[in-house]
Amino acid sequence: MKYELSGGNTCPLATVTLDKGESIKVENGAMVYMKDVTIAGKMNSSKKGLGGLLGAIGRSLTSGESMFITQATGDADGGQIGVAPAIPGEIVKLSVGKQQYCLNTGAFLASDDSVSYKMRSQKLSKAAFGGTGGFFVMETEGEGDMLVNAFGDLVELTVTSDKPLSIDNEHVIAWDANLDYDIKVASGIFGFTSGEGLVNHFTGDGKVLIQTRNLHSLAEALQPFIVEKNSNS
Repeated sequence: MKYELSGGNTCPLATVTLDKGESIKVENGAMVYMKDVTIAGKMNSSKKGLGGLLGAIGRSLTSGESMFITQATGDADGGQIGVAPAIPGEIVKLSVGKQQYCLNTGAFLASDDSVSYKMRSQKLSKAAFGGTGGFFVMETEGEGDMLVNAFGDLVELTVTSDKPLSIDNEHVIAWDANLDYDIKVASGIFGFTSGEGLVNHFTGDGKVLIQTRNLHSLAEALQPFIVEKNSNS
């Protein structure tokens, strides 16, 4: 995938350049502009027909992702499409193939057409993971490049077999698929004594990408300033 970032780390725009006939997948609603590019909405599934429909519905229910995904195809060499995430934050590229990744809810922005993700079942003890929580997590498959986004900056952390790592549940964006993890309470009774909640305890050898900001914490901080409309007025 040939792309350039503009706009800085806070509110970046990824401009992807396509050859004629070259296609990429883009998160539904992420397109900002396009030139010599055709876009089409497709079911968010690698299967076709009824199986594809059921797969897309299953992805939506289990991961919180859209049932649909946008496919952008170059009409001529040098076609361009600009894409941006819904929230302000950094965009980075993951090279998928030899290394596969697991993704948190909302991390996917765009990828080569040869890259996709599947839903991997989780144990009951891990069902609280992610922005939506559930018994499934997204795992990449195929070979190519994928763009992921975060709220705030993206920071890469290293996990080694002798030095496991605990990360707040709301800050995890992506991690090496070969890593193992468990969901634990940070401290106290569900973190009530320390102000922290659930953490992901990673073990093994690999990398974890985290975001420096927490969208749920921002929503809670803004709540006192939101005036609710009186239904009787």
